[in-house]
Amino acid sequence: MIFLELFYTFFKIGLFGFGGGYGMLSLIQGEVVARHGWLSVQEFTDIVAVSQMTPGPIGINSATFVGYTSVINSGGTVPLAVLGSLVASFAVMLPSFILMLIISRWLMKYSRHKRVEELFGVLRPAVVGLIASAALLLMNSDNFGSLVDAPLQFWVSVALFLFAFVALRFFKLGPILILVICGAIGGVVYGLLS
Repeated sequence: MIFLELFYTFFKIGLFGFGGGYGMLSLIQGEVVARHGWLSVQEFTDIVAVSQMTPGPIGINSATFVGYTSVINSGGTVPLAVLGSLVASFAVMLPSFILMLIISRWLMKYSRHKRVEELFGVLRPAVVGLIASAALLLMNSDNFGSLVDAPLQFWVSVALFLFAFVALRFFKLGPILILVICGAIGGVVYGLLS
């Protein structure tokens, strides 16, 4: 039964996940954490981190890891979990494949038409909103710590966040280098404290 639910859930996410993988993250979290309860917030955060570090689109990587983890969390075996990851990955890619087959000729023919340009003009802010929503959903006490319960974790997290933002925005450092630097800083800080 979980395989049908995984397929339906990720097909919906693939169909309505405008803006690529980062735009899908808030949809994925809403479905798999809040609605179905397949994963905890911490598990989802870990999956997002691993999805960013592995090659490939983050939306598909997230679907793969969520499919696997969801089946394991529901009591499935490793072979069934692999099947779950395949089902979720296929389902999230299928709508894009179908839509591109249907509209590729139409879009090439009418891409400079006024109505088509207006449609894309309306979709752009929605995509930015989805990406911002994904970022805001990940800014929680599970990821940053709590100012009351874990003040050191909170301030280290805020410092790493600000460093990553400044390094990417103003110094144009690559995301991989930023992840390596933040991981090294976090490892040193938490290594010294333990």
